[in-house]
Amino acid sequence: MDTRDLSLTVLFAALYAVLVIALAPISFGPLQLRVADVLIPLSALFGWPVVAGVTLGCLAGNAYFALGPIDVIAGPVANLLAATIILMLRRQRLLACVAGALPIGLIVGGYLWLFFPPPESLSFLPVWAGMTVSLTTSSLIAIGVLGYALLVVLSQPHILEPLKARGLKTLK
Repeated sequence: MDTRDLSLTVLFAALYAVLVIALAPISFGPLQLRVADVLIPLSALFGWPVVAGVTLGCLAGNAYFALGPIDVIAGPVANLLAATIILMLRRQRLLACVAGALPIGLIVGGYLWLFFPPPESLSFLPVWAGMTVSLTTSSLIAIGVLGYALLVVLSQPHILEPLKARGLKTLK
């Protein structure tokens, strides 16, 4: 990892943490749309610096609101898995984004029911299942729809070429 990669990691970590903290009312809880998760698909474009950045940013954001040690540890692990899956499947970007949303929904939904009841609309399911469905749905929206759209836009040559000309390394 060189200085540019480290800088990009710090940039993504800070951006992720700021988005989580600034948008806290919708970043936490049983019904959440973690807008910061739109950054996770950018691992398909910028590689390991994004994987590390969204993992560290999640650690910072979750530690700031500290639901407990499980959230501070498992949330970043979910982001690490999601971003790594997207990086590994980057040649099939839509599939990568959909697959990348699943670890967050399953891992975070798998423990968040300990802190919050699931949404009323899912009350017919067991508590843990309702929360998992809720978090998986929100992750699919943030990563599979919005994040994928951001990835497509930033991958356009007229946006990407000036960045590459200034020394930014991309995988495309």
